[in-house]
Amino acid sequence: MGTLFNNAKPYLLLLAVQFGSAGMFIFAMDAIKKGMSHYVFIVYRNAIASITLAPFAFVLERKVRPKMTLRVFSEIMALAFFEIILDQCFALLGMKFTSASFLSAVMNSAPSITFVMAVILRLEHMKIKELACQAKVLGTIVTLGGTLLMALYKGHAVVGSSTNHVVQPENVNNPTSSHWIVGTCFILIGCVGFSAFYILQTITLRKYPVEMSLATLVCFVGALQSSVVAALAEWHQPHAWSLGWDTRLFAPAYAGIITSGVQYYIQGMVIKSMGPVIVTAFNPLRMIIVTALACIILSEQLYLGSIIGAIVVVFGLYLVVWGKSKECKGRIPPSPAEDDFAQNQRQLPVTAKLVPHCHQSNHGEATISK
Repeated sequence: MGTLFNNAKPYLLLLAVQFGSAGMFIFAMDAIKKGMSHYVFIVYRNAIASITLAPFAFVLERKVRPKMTLRVFSEIMALAFFEIILDQCFALLGMKFTSASFLSAVMNSAPSITFVMAVILRLEHMKIKELACQAKVLGTIVTLGGTLLMALYKGHAVVGSSTNHVVQPENVNNPTSSHWIVGTCFILIGCVGFSAFYILQTITLRKYPVEMSLATLVCFVGALQSSVVAALAEWHQPHAWSLGWDTRLFAPAYAGIITSGVQYYIQGMVIKSMGPVIVTAFNPLRMIIVTALACIILSEQLYLGSIIGAIVVVFGLYLVVWGKSKECKGRIPPSPAEDDFAQNQRQLPVTAKLVPHCHQSNHGEATISK
């Protein structure tokens, strides 16, 4: 039972991350509807995340934290730019031109982008003759197809009344609208930044293998970068920085602590053990959770196309996870001497390897270093 739980732990953590991220979508949507600037939202989100994580990172990782180098700091600057500026800023900006459901659907192209980038950078093995690799490729394609189905095919309403309590922008229903096209471009830029963040995070964790400290620094640098963007975007509206005793305060606090803080830390741990593709492959689940929460909390309608697309997404996701699991089982576990050395090097129980046998390739080399 213990072995089964250890093998399932990374998948359970990623599932919890998606539930937390889905809650952020709901709260952020309500805060923006109440007039909060999405630029300011991102600043507060990352500032709160860095403040929350900093004490834990300082205390828990002080014995294992490597020395900061100029190379690592430059990579942290790039990580903050990819995730905070390209992903968060452009994704929320694209949502304002389209809709939240469309954003959630298009962002699910990130696993495909990440898989291609990981293969190019040799962070993922592309042995197409192997069944595990075929499953990951097919699962990625199926997942992308399911997300497109949810975005493009609506069908009749299955859940909810004919009156929708959430007002959607008029340009959502017009595919030829210039606003819709611009919004789609912004979201795709966010997808590229989203995937680049995971790829670079994998590389940075080789040199700076302390997940909590890395997450803290990324959030702190991201808060500084996004504050410059927000100051330029909202310079004529100083009141945009004000908060209220509602979701305008709770949403950035929730996003900073749960989504930016805890999520980055968990994803960093899983990336070290299983690579970046499996992390982004779980993101389609967020779309399903957001849809369910929107129906329950925001009284949105649930259409047949969303149900069919969700089933396809889950099937594709299962193929990716199964392929990654089969790939890990086929690798040689570390020798007892290597395992004892690894145990001695780990000072923190929370940073223990989630799936130890996934670290080794058939040639005894660390997979993440390729």
